[in-house]
Amino acid sequence: QFQLVESGGGLVQPGGSLRLSCAGSGSTLYYYAIGWFRQAPGKEREGVSCVSAISGTTDYADSVKDRFIISRDNAKNTVFLQMSSLKPEDTGVYFCAADLTGKDPCLILPDDFGFWGQGTQVTVSS
Repeated sequence: QFQLVESGGGLVQPGGSLRLSCAGSGSTLYYYAIGWFRQAPGKEREGVSCVSAISGTTDYADSVKDRFIISRDNAKNTVFLQMSSLKPEDTGVYFCAADLTGKDPCLILPDDFGFWGQGTQVTVSS
Protein backbone atom coordinates (compact mmCIF):
# COMPACT_ATOMS: atom_id res chain seq x y z
CA GLN A 1 0.00 0.00 0.00
CA PHE A 2 1.45 3.33 -1.09
CA GLN A 3 2.03 5.78 1.76
CA LEU A 4 3.67 9.15 2.25
CA VAL A 5 4.80 10.07 5.75
CA GLU A 6 6.03 13.56 6.64
CA SER A 7 8.32 14.30 9.56
CA GLY A 8 10.66 17.00 10.80
CA GLY A 9 8.21 19.70 11.78
CA GLY A 10 8.39 21.57 15.05
CA LEU A 11 8.74 24.93 16.75
CA VAL A 12 11.54 27.19 15.57
CA GLN A 13 12.46 30.83 16.12
CA PRO A 14 12.35 33.32 13.25
CA GLY A 15 15.52 33.05 11.21
CA GLY A 16 15.93 29.39 12.10
CA SER A 17 15.95 26.28 9.95
CA LEU A 18 14.12 22.98 9.68
CA ARG A 19 14.36 20.03 7.34
CA LEU A 20 11.17 18.22 6.49
CA SER A 21 11.16 14.66 5.19
CA CYS A 22 8.60 12.90 3.03
CA ALA A 23 9.22 9.18 3.14
CA GLY A 24 7.53 6.92 0.66
CA SER A 25 6.61 3.28 1.11
CA GLY A 26 4.89 0.82 -1.16
CA SER A 27 6.16 2.52 -4.33
CA THR A 28 9.20 4.33 -5.71
CA LEU A 29 8.96 8.10 -5.44
CA TYR A 30 11.48 8.58 -8.28
CA TYR A 31 8.71 8.03 -10.82
CA TYR A 32 6.39 10.66 -9.36
CA ALA A 33 6.43 14.40 -9.12
CA ILE A 34 6.50 15.23 -5.41
CA GLY A 35 5.21 18.48 -4.03
CA TRP A 36 5.25 20.27 -0.72
CA PHE A 37 2.24 22.30 0.31
CA ARG A 38 1.25 24.16 3.45
CA GLN A 39 -1.92 25.33 5.08
CA ALA A 40 -2.16 28.00 7.74
CA PRO A 41 -5.20 28.27 10.02
CA GLY A 42 -8.10 29.85 8.17
CA LYS A 43 -6.27 29.87 4.85
CA GLU A 44 -6.34 27.74 1.74
CA ARG A 45 -3.68 25.17 1.02
CA GLU A 46 -0.86 26.70 -1.00
CA GLY A 47 1.96 25.24 -3.04
CA VAL A 48 5.48 25.59 -1.69
CA SER A 49 7.73 23.55 -3.96
CA CYS A 50 7.81 20.54 -6.23
CA VAL A 51 10.36 18.26 -7.85
CA SER A 52 9.57 16.60 -11.16
CA ALA A 53 9.66 12.91 -11.87
CA ILE A 54 12.79 11.60 -13.62
CA SER A 55 14.33 14.97 -14.62
CA GLY A 56 14.36 16.35 -11.09
CA THR A 57 13.34 19.82 -12.26
CA THR A 58 12.27 21.93 -9.31
CA ASP A 59 9.90 24.84 -8.79
CA TYR A 60 9.26 27.14 -5.85
CA ALA A 61 6.63 29.59 -4.74
CA ASP A 62 7.93 33.16 -4.86
CA SER A 63 7.49 33.45 -1.10
CA VAL A 64 10.08 30.72 -0.41
CA LYS A 65 12.56 31.15 -3.27
CA ASP A 66 16.15 31.46 -2.06
CA ARG A 67 15.12 30.16 1.39
CA PHE A 68 13.81 26.63 0.75
CA ILE A 69 15.42 23.78 -1.17
CA ILE A 70 13.67 20.60 -2.28
CA SER A 71 15.72 17.48 -2.94
CA ARG A 72 15.42 13.75 -3.44
CA ASP A 73 17.34 10.88 -1.88
CA ASN A 74 16.40 8.00 -4.14
CA ALA A 75 18.27 5.45 -2.04
CA LYS A 76 16.07 6.40 0.93
CA ASN A 77 12.93 6.87 -1.19
CA THR A 78 12.57 10.23 0.49
CA VAL A 79 12.06 13.84 -0.58
CA PHE A 80 13.34 16.61 1.65
CA LEU A 81 12.43 20.25 2.10
CA GLN A 82 15.27 22.23 3.65
CA MET A 83 13.82 25.45 5.07
CA SER A 84 16.06 28.33 6.12
CA SER A 85 15.55 31.93 7.25
CA LEU A 86 12.13 30.94 8.49
CA LYS A 87 9.52 33.63 9.05
CA PRO A 88 6.34 33.61 11.18
CA GLU A 89 4.32 33.56 7.96
CA ASP A 90 5.84 30.16 7.15
CA THR A 91 3.80 28.69 9.99
CA GLY A 92 1.33 26.00 9.00
CA VAL A 93 0.79 22.31 8.44
CA TYR A 94 3.11 21.08 5.73
CA PHE A 95 2.00 18.25 3.47
CA CYS A 96 3.84 16.30 0.85
CA ALA A 97 1.96 14.87 -2.08
CA ALA A 98 2.59 12.73 -5.13
CA ASP A 99 1.48 13.31 -8.70
CA LEU A 100 1.14 9.73 -9.88
CA THR A 101 0.96 10.82 -13.54
CA GLY A 102 4.68 11.66 -13.40
CA LYS A 103 4.20 15.14 -14.76
CA ASP A 104 7.48 16.77 -15.90
CA PRO A 105 7.98 19.60 -15.25
CA CYS A 106 5.83 19.72 -12.15
CA LEU A 107 3.49 22.54 -11.21
CA ILE A 108 2.85 23.51 -7.60
CA LEU A 109 -0.92 23.15 -7.93
CA PRO A 110 -2.74 21.09 -5.28
CA ASP A 111 -5.20 19.74 -7.85
CA ASP A 112 -2.32 18.14 -9.78
CA PHE A 113 -1.44 15.94 -6.81
CA GLY A 114 -3.72 13.04 -6.01
CA PHE A 115 -1.96 11.31 -3.15
CA TRP A 116 -1.25 13.07 0.15
CA GLY A 117 0.52 12.50 3.43
CA GLN A 118 -0.96 13.36 6.81
CA GLY A 119 1.06 16.55 7.34
CA THR A 120 3.54 17.89 9.88
CA GLN A 121 3.18 21.09 11.89
CA VAL A 122 5.71 23.89 11.49
CA THR A 123 5.50 26.82 13.89
CA VAL A 124 7.80 29.82 13.54
CA SER A 125 7.58 31.97 16.64
CA SER A 126 9.75 33.69 19.19
